[in-house]
Amino acid sequence: MAAQCVTKVELTVSCDHLLDKDIGSKSDPLCVLLMNSSESRWFEVARTEKVQNCLSPKFAKKFVIDYYFEIVQKLRFGIYDIDNKTVDLSDDDFLGELECTLGQVVSSKKLTRPLMLKNKSPAGKGTITITAEEIKDNRVVNFEVEARKLDNKDFFGKSDPYLEFYKQTQTGWQLAHRTEVVNNNLNPTWKPFRIPLQSLCGGDMDKPIKVECYDYDSDGSHDLIGSFETTMTRLKQASRTSPAEFECINSKKKQKKKSYKNSGVVSVKLCQVVKEYTFLDYIMGGCQINFTVAVDFTGSNGDPRSPQSLHYISPQGINEYLSAIWSVGNVVQDYDSDKMFPAFGFGAQIPPTWQVSHEFPLNFNPANPFCAGVEGVVEAYRACLPQVKLYGPTNFSPIINHVACFGKQAVQQTTAAQYFVLLIITDGVITDMDETRSAIVNASRLPMSIIIIGVGSADFSAMEFLDGDDGCLRSLTGEAAMRDIVQFVPFRQFKDASSQALAQSVLAELPQQVASFFNLFKLKPPRDPNPS
Repeated sequence: MAAQCVTKVELTVSCDHLLDKDIGSKSDPLCVLLMNSSESRWFEVARTEKVQNCLSPKFAKKFVIDYYFEIVQKLRFGIYDIDNKTVDLSDDDFLGELECTLGQVVSSKKLTRPLMLKNKSPAGKGTITITAEEIKDNRVVNFEVEARKLDNKDFFGKSDPYLEFYKQTQTGWQLAHRTEVVNNNLNPTWKPFRIPLQSLCGGDMDKPIKVECYDYDSDGSHDLIGSFETTMTRLKQASRTSPAEFECINSKKKQKKKSYKNSGVVSVKLCQVVKEYTFLDYIMGGCQINFTVAVDFTGSNGDPRSPQSLHYISPQGINEYLSAIWSVGNVVQDYDSDKMFPAFGFGAQIPPTWQVSHEFPLNFNPANPFCAGVEGVVEAYRACLPQVKLYGPTNFSPIINHVACFGKQAVQQTTAAQYFVLLIITDGVITDMDETRSAIVNASRLPMSIIIIGVGSADFSAMEFLDGDDGCLRSLTGEAAMRDIVQFVPFRQFKDASSQALAQSVLAELPQQVASFFNLFKLKPPRDPNPS
């Protein structure tokens, strides 16, 4: 029987006394969480944000993981000093790590341990603190907040304000959310943001919430402008016509100055509690996951008849393309009721005219490109291989736009009925990078995710760029993706691992991508997932 996910757990991470690896300034730490299930392979779950110039960071971004009582879930928290824009952490300074189990964290609720270097010696005086909390409440709070007449803390220019929201816990205030920084503005309007109700007040509408307003400084010495305390009960009274207003008080200034009034006013224009549906709510409520496969038939793969070719089918009947199709398809097909998958190839010359095509059906039937189950995709691939001539270039945008057309039709619906997953398996470098960026930015507004598996030993740094984990992907015109929809995994990392490990890594972000898209557009499952 499959393991039963007992509950979701939210982990909050902070560190103290980190090693300082930067000359002339302080380290810029980020925390990455890796997990290890049955085998000896670790896969990345998520990363926090980077905190600039700080040796005792409190990370605002939480890790949410499924907790299985009956499985030992090994966790590894790695702290890195981020010095560049690449996603790869191997070129960043390592500040230490902690290995533990989720069971240890859950049972101690708050775990503080020394950070260790790779050679198992202590990482200076560095420590990590992990707080665990079960997520029982899946409501979130949508906020729209602005401020006016904030104190100016900058000698040149104006303050660069941001807000921090804190939840009251038995051991003190815990950071729940940090807004973006609005540069050079004493009357800022922050972008709308959302905070899980659990993170903000544990679902208790009368529990105190602390809000602090800071002036951001790039050297990490942020100045407190002022703070106030409130509750959800008070915040919920806010509306655009009568906002909930709070004086920002700076206690040091107040003590010094008799005539002190405040350091500005924070105005909450919207504070709306909404129910968040989970991935399982959508699946159980009738949402279909539609799975499309696209296979790279460009010349750089090598002649399929040669054993050196990535398309060469071994005597055992496998190659990296087939392994990738099997491992990912087997997981996804359970969520697709008709199990009919459209499968395409790109970058080959195809009969009868031998024109290059960037989206041809593997079964050569444009009217019905569907294959029955993962087996059908595998059969179509094997039958297609000897009939085409590998060519080029490596263009992704036609197949992304093809699937996006179906996504556009699905958006017309009023419920979360359809979601599209495109699996692209490729050996290399994209030729139409600019068009692909635009296609992904457009698709980010649709019920769609893209999984790219890189086979062979090419340089995949461009793919890492498309996987927007380290920031926001933008089109050539500067338009930002609405959300991160690309997950890239190099197959070589999983060559010796089980197919389960590859699928786990590739599909790790998908449930969150599905749920966040439909919640963003306020779409409900087609039917009630939990009829009482």
